[in-house]
Amino acid sequence: MLDQMQIAAGFVPVNMATADNNSDWVNLKNYARLLIVFFKAAAASGTEDPTVTVVQATDVSGTGSKALTIARAWTKTDADLTTIGKFTAGSPSTNTLTVASSAQKAAIWVIEVLASDLDKTSGFNCVQANVADVGATAQLGCLLYILGEPRQADTPVLNPSALA
Repeated sequence: MLDQMQIAAGFVPVNMATADNNSDWVNLKNYARLLIVFFKAAAASGTEDPTVTVVQATDVSGTGSKALTIARAWTKTDADLTTIGKFTAGSPSTNTLTVASSAQKAAIWVIEVLASDLDKTSGFNCVQANVADVGATAQLGCLLYILGEPRQADTPVLNPSALA
């Protein structure tokens, strides 16, 4: 299966209450699909729900970045994720996704981006997902990018990087 995908770190597990959590940019020039996977632990207290924001740019340095409307999202949010078998359809708002009352719950949120969703006319081919500072209460979280449908499928060690 890895010959049909690439995996890149958006940001490694961090306390999302210490600052904004800006991820790396990924390039969709060589891939048709992107899954943005946000995974977080429950906060011990507090009400600061995380918000994932998705933007697009013309290169991996973020040139000309602007909002990318989220068309497809799914969530699992609960005190015990091992009891949640199915995803729920997400409720994105323009280029953001949040789940009300999720601060004290664990979560797996997935946003799907197709390369065709980007503003190709203006040369946009890169995507970044960010999670704003969640406030004063510690919440551990991380973000992964899973890129699929490479333009040239090869072995896992030869698939093109998504970071350049």
